[in-house]
Amino acid sequence: MSRELAFVKGHGTGNDFVLVPDLDGRRDLSAQQVRWLCDRHAGIGGDGVLRVVRTEHVPDYAELAGLAEFFMDYRNADGSVAEMCGNGARVFTRYLDAAGLLTSTEVVIATRGGLRSVTLHDDGTITVDMGHATTPRVRALPHVVVGEHSWPATGVLVPNPHAVAFVDDLADAGDLRAAPVVEPAAVFPEGVNVEFVVERGERHVAMRVHERGVGETRSCGTGACAVAWAARRRAEPDTAGETTWQVDVPGGTVHVTESTEGSLLLRGPAELVARGTALVPVDQPA
Repeated sequence: MSRELAFVKGHGTGNDFVLVPDLDGRRDLSAQQVRWLCDRHAGIGGDGVLRVVRTEHVPDYAELAGLAEFFMDYRNADGSVAEMCGNGARVFTRYLDAAGLLTSTEVVIATRGGLRSVTLHDDGTITVDMGHATTPRVRALPHVVVGEHSWPATGVLVPNPHAVAFVDDLADAGDLRAAPVVEPAAVFPEGVNVEFVVERGERHVAMRVHERGVGETRSCGTGACAVAWAARRRAEPDTAGETTWQVDVPGGTVHVTESTEGSLLLRGPAELVARGTALVPVDQPA
């Protein structure tokens, strides 16, 4: 048995999502159905699902409806819930604009990571104010292990957890289908995204990422912010003032500006590529 589900497919620098319009909050996608939607062989295919719902219909966040009309209900490809998704926020906003749901080039959206201010630019890029980065409460220095290689890492919360490791060559990360080992595990008790980073030039880095609940992706917005934050502190101990870092990902390029106040502004493209109807199985085995 299956049911029809309208969807839109979009991506931000290759980080792709299945968007499910559900403005009235009538659809309750199970983890199994999210996994089916994201399955690149049996379903539609994507790194995650973005359910587009009015905030007033999300019980845990309805009190924010006066500040943000729309809530971004983001799920990883394995069906798990994540706090925030920077590329997803851009694609989410691109959809709101394309659907005629915006009245301005500036909008505030609600997420599990808090309210996020978003700006659409004339060149087609979108900027998301990702807020301030913080560090894990556990002060132990994490290490990332791949095979026989080990690197010290910087723990960064955006608010998704990230372990940022600077390496000599991005190939050192291996194929990243399996999650790299991060020690000690107590630093990230709920799992972690792992970024491998090389320097390309002044305020210019490149990265690969393994996202928890997904695997290697072609881009990660919160990961790019974590990388820029860590790279700045590695290269410029005096972090006063505003700076912008170029972050190359396998799917393209984004720019991260750290404002004088400490906010991380993620700017990059977002595209909608398809729309249709999926026949989602009603009952999926766990």
